Amino acid sequence: MSRLPKLAASLAALVLTGTVSAATLTGKITTAEGEAMEGVLVRVTDEANGVSESVYTSPEGVYTLVTRMEGTLKLRTRHPYYRDAHSTVELGGSAVSTEDVVMEKMTSDREISDSLPAAYHFYSLPFEDGDDKDFNAYQFQRDCLSCHQMGNPFTRLKRTPESWAVTIQRMHRMVGNFDEELRDRRSVILSEGFDGKPISVRPQFPIDKELQTAKIYEYMLTRAFVPHDSIVHPTNGLIYTVDQALDHMVVTDPISGQSQYIVQSQGDATKYHSAEPKQAVHGEFDPGSRHGPHSLDLGKDGKYYVTNTGTNSIGVFNPDTNEWEPSHVIPPENKANYPHTIRVDSKGWAWFTLAGSEKVGRLWPDNGKFDIIDLPPAESGGISGGTQPYGIDISPVDDRMWYGRLFADKIGWVDTETLEVTEYDSPIRGPRRMRFDKEGILWVSGYSIGQLARIDVSNGFEATVYDMPEYAEGHRPAPYALGVHPTHQDIWLNENMTDRIYRFIPKEERWVVYPVPLSGTYTRDMTFTADGQVCLSNNPIPPPALEGGQLEIICLDPDYDPETEGQTLALSQR
Repeated sequence: MSRLPKLAASLAALVLTGTVSAATLTGKITTAEGEAMEGVLVRVTDEANGVSESVYTSPEGVYTLVTRMEGTLKLRTRHPYYRDAHSTVELGGSAVSTEDVVMEKMTSDREISDSLPAAYHFYSLPFEDGDDKDFNAYQFQRDCLSCHQMGNPFTRLKRTPESWAVTIQRMHRMVGNFDEELRDRRSVILSEGFDGKPISVRPQFPIDKELQTAKIYEYMLTRAFVPHDSIVHPTNGLIYTVDQALDHMVVTDPISGQSQYIVQSQGDATKYHSAEPKQAVHGEFDPGSRHGPHSLDLGKDGKYYVTNTGTNSIGVFNPDTNEWEPSHVIPPENKANYPHTIRVDSKGWAWFTLAGSEKVGRLWPDNGKFDIIDLPPAESGGISGGTQPYGIDISPVDDRMWYGRLFADKIGWVDTETLEVTEYDSPIRGPRRMRFDKEGILWVSGYSIGQLARIDVSNGFEATVYDMPEYAEGHRPAPYALGVHPTHQDIWLNENMTDRIYRFIPKEERWVVYPVPLSGTYTRDMTFTADGQVCLSNNPIPPPALEGGQLEIICLDPDYDPETEGQTLALSQR
């Protein structure tokens, strides 16, 4: 596919910075026995600038990476059941460098167990059997994985039930549950399951042919704590990310890899929060201590509208001035808490869910008018004290707003004129986030047991459900958000327990799976660049849960062509 959109965005920056190199790094990856290794993730990092690029090896074990990075760089190769290999490479100018690598197999049970993603440790827990149980696998998954991983090295440390009870009480309070008996029962399950012993499961991961045409870019966020949802600006190509813990709008330039951090001042919302952020133990944060920006969407006036979870307000950020403007505070009498996900319709209404209330809302930006809509009564699943209205999107066909209720297994829509609500039983458990494709088909991620729903809402509510692939029997994925590729119309899902990004091709009803560079990866909402890259923030809570402890923006290009990449970079030099 053409790289000209990227070229147009980057030409001026390249000329101004003098960064005109188009170096090529190539090589072959083999086993100790000399066999070619397919699907190896080859990652090159410029530590000085906080940028990494990764490609995958071909069936012949060959990789080719064309890059603007130069100087002394770190190279790492990774493949399941093999030890990482590390080396240093020198790149510069338009030179071609070769680095062959021999990888060694892991041998001990401990080494293999420690290398496996969080999902395989999480499913070692002794869940209760039966759909009506509080702590069966799918309820446990929805209850406990919504904000962070469980089963990574940070969370699977051996602990007593009494130690776990302190953490579980704090987590249960997040979903409005104060039942000490439930806390203690869950604490025993976690203590018995995370016993410090190696796990025996050995998932078998596929190598899809699409890996040969994929490239991953990473941009480190050095001053972020909970970088949540991101959006690529449609004209300037910059990536805008809200930091829920530090009140930042993070503005990332994918050309230089550098970011600006612009703090949302207290403004009109001063009385709703304290002057200093409250940091809890283990690096957690109190979302009520500051604005807590969570989700964002671009308004018809060219400004970003942001859900402020801590101050129950809608923040406003102007990308033309790089400044925050006064927030629109939801009147307290509405009893509307925790504005969550936001989408703007074709008329300019900013619609949002209220995860701490049984409500959704909308804002008319011109005058700050809010409409807060009560949702029908619904039973909460799991141990949550509420249904948690969560995902939301706007139909491109009729401009209707659709929403999901994560803990109620409900999906509904609101009449834009009467504000009447129509609600359906969700075809999947744990409907989390949703997106429409250009034909008006609604796609929804099923968080509880790893499913994707295709819902035709043109004349009622007709659903088809697709199971996401699993690589060990009974070990289900946990898909968080999804996006619809603007060109291919493929469905992209980020799964937050297996260190992978999933792609579903509707015309073929086929899955493609891309391993990502860092263990402990926990990505958020999806956004797309003009040339078709899918980008997400990578922010496990807390940051040390991510390999290396450095949060980042990650972008995956599914149409990478080294020859075209080289031509684009060479052209940009002239």
